[in-house]
Amino acid sequence: MELGNANQKTGKTSENNSSRQKTKDGLIIDLEAEKKEISKRYRHLLKACKADLDKNDKKLIRLAFDTALEAHKDTRRKSGEPYIYHPIAVAQIVADEIGLRSAIPVICALLHDTVEDTYITLEDIRSMFGPVAEKIIDGLTKISGVFDQTSSLQAENFRKMLLTLSDDVRVILIKLADRLHNMRTLGSMSRDKQLKIASETAYLYAPLAHRLGFYNIKTELDDLALKYTEPEVFNSIADKLQESKKERDKFISEFIQPIKAELLKQGFKFEVKGRPKSIFSIWNKMKKQGVTFDEIYDLFAIRIIIDTPPEHEKADCWKVYSIVTDSYVPNPDRLRDWISTPKSNGYESLHTTVMSDKGKWVEVQIRSQRMNEIAEKGFAAHWKYKESAQETALDEWLTRIRELLENPENNALDFVDDFKLNLFADEIFVFTPKGELRTLPVNSTALDFAYEIHSDIGSHCIGAKINHKLVPISHKLNSGDQIEILTSDKQYPKEDWLSFVVTAKAKGRIKATLKEEKKHLADQGKEIFQRKLKHLKIPDSEVNMNDILLYYKLPSALEFFYRVAMDAIDLKQLREAVSYKDQRLRSERREPTLEEIVHNIRGSSDMLVIGENLSKIDYKLSPCCNPIPGDDVFGFITINDGIKIHRINCPNAMQLMSNYAYRIVKAKWTGQEQLSFLVGIRITGMDDVGVVNNITKIISSGLKVNMRSISIDSNEGLFEGTIMLFVHDTEHLTKLMKKLSNLPGILSVTRIN
Repeated sequence: MELGNANQKTGKTSENNSSRQKTKDGLIIDLEAEKKEISKRYRHLLKACKADLDKNDKKLIRLAFDTALEAHKDTRRKSGEPYIYHPIAVAQIVADEIGLRSAIPVICALLHDTVEDTYITLEDIRSMFGPVAEKIIDGLTKISGVFDQTSSLQAENFRKMLLTLSDDVRVILIKLADRLHNMRTLGSMSRDKQLKIASETAYLYAPLAHRLGFYNIKTELDDLALKYTEPEVFNSIADKLQESKKERDKFISEFIQPIKAELLKQGFKFEVKGRPKSIFSIWNKMKKQGVTFDEIYDLFAIRIIIDTPPEHEKADCWKVYSIVTDSYVPNPDRLRDWISTPKSNGYESLHTTVMSDKGKWVEVQIRSQRMNEIAEKGFAAHWKYKESAQETALDEWLTRIRELLENPENNALDFVDDFKLNLFADEIFVFTPKGELRTLPVNSTALDFAYEIHSDIGSHCIGAKINHKLVPISHKLNSGDQIEILTSDKQYPKEDWLSFVVTAKAKGRIKATLKEEKKHLADQGKEIFQRKLKHLKIPDSEVNMNDILLYYKLPSALEFFYRVAMDAIDLKQLREAVSYKDQRLRSERREPTLEEIVHNIRGSSDMLVIGENLSKIDYKLSPCCNPIPGDDVFGFITINDGIKIHRINCPNAMQLMSNYAYRIVKAKWTGQEQLSFLVGIRITGMDDVGVVNNITKIISSGLKVNMRSISIDSNEGLFEGTIMLFVHDTEHLTKLMKKLSNLPGILSVTRIN
C-alpha cells in the first residue's frame, strides 16, 4: 500500500527520507507505524462486509480506498492523525453498526469527503464507480459558494441531503455514520466548534436516527451531544452509573432468574440483556420530573429477545409477557404494545414496567430476533426483511418527506422546523370511516386529517364527526379516534387555519391556496389602480410606484394591489402619495445587511468580553434563560437588538447554535461585583413554624442579597417556594443555595432555568 508523502495541514515534513518525521509545530510522526495501522483498519473493514462481497466488489472497494488514501494523503485531522482514518471509520460504522455491507455504501463512505475537500470531482466518481455512487456522494457533499446569509448553511445542507432521500436513503445512513464518527472524535476540536457541532447533532441528527429506527446510534449521539454541551452534568451521571454498576449487575442477575427458569421450562430459545438507561434519557427525566439521580426509579431495562419464526412472533411475545407478569406485578399504566401497531419507523416491541422484589421498578422489553435487528439496524434491516408489512410504514414516512421537499415556498429554516415538527414528533393512530389506520403527529386536528386524506377534502372541510359526534375542524385528535370529514363546495382555506394545523402537508397546501387567491385578487386590484392613475393623468412609472409604497408604508406592489382589491386603501390620496418626497428617508444611509451587522459586531476579535466595551457593543441578557456572571454563555447577534447573551444550556441554545452558527459569538464575563442580576430559585421543604423567617434571614442579612419577590405554597405539611433575587455571579448564588440547603427541614434548593 502506497502512502505517499505525509504532508499535512499541521505543516510540511522536514525529514522526508526518514520513517519518523517532524512537523513545524514539533509533532513527531512515525510513517511506518501509520502505514501498518491504515492497513490493519482497512483489513478490519473488509472483514466486516466479506460475506456480502464478490470478487468485483472487492476490487471496487480497493479502488475507492486507494483513491481516498491518495486524495487525503496531505491532510491530517485536528487530533494529528492521518485524515484517512476518518473515511475508514465511517465505512466501518456503515458496514458494522448500520448493516450496509454491500459495495456501493462502503465505497461512498470511503469517498464521502473527497469531492468537497480534494481535487476529485463528481465526474471522476461517475467514471470509476458509476452513476449511483455519483448521486450518493453528491448528496453527501456540502453546499459551497455564496448564498443568502440570513438562511442557515446547516439547514441548507440538511435539506439538500434529504432531497436525495427520495432516490436513495443510503445518503442519510452514510451521513449519520459520518456524524457519529465526528462526535466520537470531537474532543480535539475547539470549545465553540464542539458546541456548534453538538447542538446540530442534538437538534437534527439524533432525532433523525431515532425516526429511521437506529436506536443505538440515536442514544450515542444524544449522550455525546450532552457530553459537550453540558460536561458537568454528563460526567456526574456517568460517575454515578459507574459507582452503582456492581450493585446493578447483581440486581439484574437476581431479577431475571425466575423469568429465565420459566422460559427454559416452556422451551423458548432466548437471550436476556440488562442495560442501564442512557445518560441523556436519565438527565431528561431528572429535568422533566424535577428529581435527583437517586430518585430515578427505572435506571435500567431488561430486554428479552426470543428466537421464533415470524408466524409465531406475536403470540410468543405475549406468552413471554405472561411469564414476566406472573413473576412480578406490572404497572398497568406502563404497557406499550408496538407489536400490534408498530411505530412508523418500523419499530416493534412489547414494553412493560414491573415491580421487583426489592421495591424497584424495572422496564422489560420483549421482542423477536427480527424485531431486535430492525430496532438496532433500523432502515437497513428492512432491506433484509422485504416481505415485512412494516415496510409500508417507512414508505409512508418517506412520502411525507417528499411532500415537504416538494414545497418550493419553504425557506430552509422553515423546512427544518416543519421536518422536526412532523417527522420527529410522537404519533397518534386514528381510523377512517372504513377502518383504515392512519398515523399523524400528536396535536393533529380534524383539518390535518382531512388534508392527510386529500388536499381537496382539506380545502373544502367544514367539520368532522369523531366517533359519530360532530366537532369543529380545529378539534384535536386522540389515538383511536374514528373520523369522518364533512365538506362543502362553498368552503375555502382561511388565514386563521394556519394557527391550528400542525402537519407540514396541511400548512403547505393552505399557504399555497392563500397565495394563489391573493395573487388573483392583486391582479384585480392592479386593474382598479391603473384605471385610477389614468383618470388622474398620473404616469404608471416605477418611480411613482416606489413613492406610493413609501407613502402607504407597504413592502411590495403585490401587497398594495391586494389591499386595493380588498378596498383597504383610499385611492383618493393617490396624488398626494405620488408627490410624497421624504428627503430624510431617501438620503438616510441604507440599512446594513445582516452580514455587515455580524462583521461589525465581531470586529477583529471572536470573543465578547461582557462588561467591557459597553459603549461600543449593545448587548442584552436574554430573558429566556436569565444568565448571570459565572454561567457558561455565548452571544447571539440579532438584527435589531445588538447581542443577546444566552446560557449554553438555555432551552433555545441548541436551535440557535444549530441553525445560525455564523451569528454566534463566544462570550466570557469580566468583573461584575458592582452589578446585580435577577435570578430565580425554587425551594421545597417541611412546612414548619418559622421556616420562611429562617429563609429570608439567610437571604437578606446573612449574604446581604436583595429579594424582588417571594411566594410560598404549602400543602399537607410540605411547602414549595419561588424566590426572585439579585446576585453578583454564580459563585454568589451557589454560596446562597448551599446555606439555604443546610437549613433544617429544607428538602431541595434549585435554580429556575
